[in-house]
Amino acid sequence: MVKKLLITETALRDSHQSLAATRMTTEEMLPILEAMDQVGYYSLEAWGGATFDACLRFLHEDPWARLRTIKDHVKNTKLQMLFRGQNILGYRHYADDVVEYFVQKCIANGIDIIRIFDALNDPRNLETAIRATIKEGGHVQAAISYTTSKYHTNEAFAEYAKRLEDMGAHSICIKDMSGLIKPYEAFKLVKAIKNSVKIPVHIHAHYTAGLASMTLLKAIEADVDGIDTSISPLAMGTSHAPTESMVATLQDTPYDTGLSLEKLDVVAKYFNGIREKYLASGLIDPKVLKVDVNALRYQVPGGMLSNLISQLKAAGKLDKLDAVLEEVARVREDAGFPPLVTPTSQIVGTQAVNNVLFANDGRYSRVTKEFKGLVRGDYGKCPAPIEDDFRKQIIGDDEIIDYRPADKIAPEIDILREKVAPYQEREEDLLSFALFEQVAVKFFEWRKQQIYKLDENGDAETGVHTI
Repeated sequence: MVKKLLITETALRDSHQSLAATRMTTEEMLPILEAMDQVGYYSLEAWGGATFDACLRFLHEDPWARLRTIKDHVKNTKLQMLFRGQNILGYRHYADDVVEYFVQKCIANGIDIIRIFDALNDPRNLETAIRATIKEGGHVQAAISYTTSKYHTNEAFAEYAKRLEDMGAHSICIKDMSGLIKPYEAFKLVKAIKNSVKIPVHIHAHYTAGLASMTLLKAIEADVDGIDTSISPLAMGTSHAPTESMVATLQDTPYDTGLSLEKLDVVAKYFNGIREKYLASGLIDPKVLKVDVNALRYQVPGGMLSNLISQLKAAGKLDKLDAVLEEVARVREDAGFPPLVTPTSQIVGTQAVNNVLFANDGRYSRVTKEFKGLVRGDYGKCPAPIEDDFRKQIIGDDEIIDYRPADKIAPEIDILREKVAPYQEREEDLLSFALFEQVAVKFFEWRKQQIYKLDENGDAETGVHTI
């Protein structure tokens, strides 16, 4: 039986998030979008994750305008995004009404597939987003945040996949954000999940430890339905397996993707220029391009590694990187073995940085409010029990949250609508404000300054990109 393997291309989102701290601009994407649309990919992962924050914070772009622009140029291929469950695209839990409104606007602006995950694999944190996506007619790809510990077994992952299917998921994704799945383990895991659910199963594996191509191949042999890859100039390192290499490997086999290497070459040649530009500017640090088998110990995903490097560079402490990576593993164990993916990767990573930089004052002498929240239960239930003494050291006598965290959050839309009113130009501005209030306001103020720039004739012209 011939089975066409589905390919999700990550160049527009996760590839540059992993290699270049999410700094690719919409302007850089525009020239190649129509060629990408002609390749025959199952989907283009083009939005969500850290792109929303980066657009507002660093690029002077409206992320919603980016999505609409991509949709205008991509007519044949499904657009996919990464959505953090109750965190949406931010770093805390939001009220149900904000989650529902955000999902509505994602699909209205052009998203077809929403890959929904929770950093702790707490299904309670996915309920609202899954229900809202189904209501709006979108495809729910519910993701399992993959990690390793004695608490994370194939049987447990398969049970979780079945629960996600029962909640309404249309497909499942094994989300290996740190590149931890070894090839033969991937084979066993895919088999376990395929035996547990009837819906399609996809796999997303980073190249950090040098395993991704082999891992994907064994997953394919285990009958996985789709894989995530990256066009070769933005592949490998902390990114993904190269799209062209996987397509070539599978040609004339029962898993042939049907994709053309000639069409992919057009895409690759364009992104070669982007890669060279990023290397020359320092946006891509050589450290994120090499294979690091120690990732199997540290469990640090690509985006987290590039951000840790940025943090330490800014502090003039890049020489402390190895010590921070060692500390990440210890902090993760202390906190109940959470998978390291946004927001837990940032929370654990920042706390590890603090523990190393302020080691003279003792570990956990400076505890972030986010780490306190993780230990308290604000983000959901951690996979492993947290030692009582450690919890008390971090949160004192604070209440432990043992219910769905969003249950304590009152509806927010009406309050947000009042706060954003002085800046709002589009409905979606409310949601940008909801996720990144101060950053969004700075962007709104910048946008307003651009709108009425005068040209040399004194005529009003807009300085805002229409993209």
